[in-house]
Amino acid sequence: MFPDYDVIVVGAGHAGCEAAAAAANMGSKVLLITMNMQTIAQMSCNPAMGGIAKGQIVREIDALGGYSGIVSDASTIQFRMLNKSKGPGMWSPRSQNDRMLFASAWREMLEGTKNIDFWQDMVVGLIVSRGTIGGVVTSMGQEIRSKSVVLTNGTFLNGVIHIGEKKFGGGRIGEKGATGITEQLVDLGFDSARLKTGTPPRVDGRSLDYSKMEIQNGDEEVVGFSYLPVKKITPQEQRCCWITYTSPEVHDILKTGFDQSPMYQGRIKGSGPRYCPSIEDKINRFAERDRHQLFVEPEGWNTVEIYVNGFSTSLPEDVQFKALRMVPGFENCKFFRPGYAIEYDYFPPTQLKFTLETKLIRNLYFAGQINGTTGYEEAACQGLMAGINASLQTQEKEPLVLKRSDAYIGVLIDDLINKGTDEPYRMFTSRAEYRTLLRQDNADLRLTGLGYQIGLASDERLQLMREKEQKVVKIKQILADFSVDREMSKALLEQNDSPALNEKIRAGKLLLRPGIGLKEMMVQIPALDELIGETDPLILEQVEIQVKYDIYIEKERDLVTKMAGLEDLMIPETFNYDKLSAISTEARQKLSKIKPRTLGQASRISGVNPSDVQILMVFMGR
Repeated sequence: MFPDYDVIVVGAGHAGCEAAAAAANMGSKVLLITMNMQTIAQMSCNPAMGGIAKGQIVREIDALGGYSGIVSDASTIQFRMLNKSKGPGMWSPRSQNDRMLFASAWREMLEGTKNIDFWQDMVVGLIVSRGTIGGVVTSMGQEIRSKSVVLTNGTFLNGVIHIGEKKFGGGRIGEKGATGITEQLVDLGFDSARLKTGTPPRVDGRSLDYSKMEIQNGDEEVVGFSYLPVKKITPQEQRCCWITYTSPEVHDILKTGFDQSPMYQGRIKGSGPRYCPSIEDKINRFAERDRHQLFVEPEGWNTVEIYVNGFSTSLPEDVQFKALRMVPGFENCKFFRPGYAIEYDYFPPTQLKFTLETKLIRNLYFAGQINGTTGYEEAACQGLMAGINASLQTQEKEPLVLKRSDAYIGVLIDDLINKGTDEPYRMFTSRAEYRTLLRQDNADLRLTGLGYQIGLASDERLQLMREKEQKVVKIKQILADFSVDREMSKALLEQNDSPALNEKIRAGKLLLRPGIGLKEMMVQIPALDELIGETDPLILEQVEIQVKYDIYIEKERDLVTKMAGLEDLMIPETFNYDKLSAISTEARQKLSKIKPRTLGQASRISGVNPSDVQILMVFMGR
């Protein structure tokens, strides 16, 4: 019934979809197995992609030739570039998406990809012989053979859902969990543990009073995620979101349910996400705060369903309902479904190689929440890399491993492999020590060439990247050659309260002045505008960033070289970490407990960020 496959991908969430697409586009024959063909690429939690550091990951996936950026752009209902008030290393794209359109767009992309077959069933076992994967076994008894297998089981491995004192099996509300795989892997020598995540209630938008909330509009310019010229939403078409707040009264009602909370009563054993806590965890951990922000987010174009971002909870549904009705604008709200927590198996990622292949079983790859991460974007990039390396392995080619200095994807995988995680791992810009190099605007310049070399990025992508690169170089050269005098720059400098020129300077040097942008230089200096000509605003932005931040970019490139020697730098056994007030409390606690012998070891401890290591180096006199 089934042919032999090169790659079998188990699970069709964000990781599974990217893994299947990547392997197939690289020429491998792929089978994508899912328990439900109707939930491919389901947005299980919030209907959004990107955000702080996550947006950089989506752009990196796109630059390599993945699909997440294209699908996100096709289903966007609102777009915002976060952190624009900060330096470009912190800019992070985020889209609000139509949940149903996102899933259908992904399915269409997959069905339009050659070399992908589909099968609906539960995988209950793996075929393993002499330490090498040989395929999978399904609940209907089929043995399907393949050269490699990628497991992307999400929250389904022995998943248990909690709502107050109610507890029942499931990988997602209304869907059963997956059994059999954990037990077999443990028998084969793998370590497993439990994690927990949660989701907020969904409510009827018709029952809300938006006049009591703060409106949150999208950007006036929609950049989107994909570097391809795909159709993007116009600024005028965007849906708005809203912001409201909890109150002491809301918190008091929530506290009445703590005695029935599965988290506080010990019924949930797994660790929850530190940086995306439940509402009950927020009011417990941040007792000094009298309110917490809630984002009121539409689920799509043609639905009244609303996602209450910031109100994740597993308290009894009646407590959730009473508390939410005390929130401004929610006085008459109606529930579509309550929030819940889900507990599931994962495998500490220190058991993996940097390719995401397991150390114990050859040609078996893990990607997504099975590795202890949380978030669509973190899962998708792991799926992409696992699919890439599974395909390269079957073709007997060298694997692709991204370094920390190459991509946020490289930072994430390096963190997982070297540090492991005992709580759901989420990407932040603070986890990357080379933020100025790893910007969202230059992911194509960093990675599209690599994607093309392995056969994933298309000719079109490579051509677009090269044209961009050439245009940037040309304009930078114009700025380096073009001289600006006092008269020519007078209006521009007066407009920006900048001192007048005493002598001619190069246009590139003038661009270094605070508040001076390339676009306004071209408007105020017609001769420069004529030389540069009509150019894509994103090209101009790229030139401006490279010119203004050149010295910082070079410093980070130097740091890439210097940090390679961390393993040889010993930390004194008597070092007092309590004096490192500039690092996070979590980092101080972990360093004091583990007492690493070298800076290299310190850098791989979960909770110790690269910036913490740099501060430690300073205190050591390095």
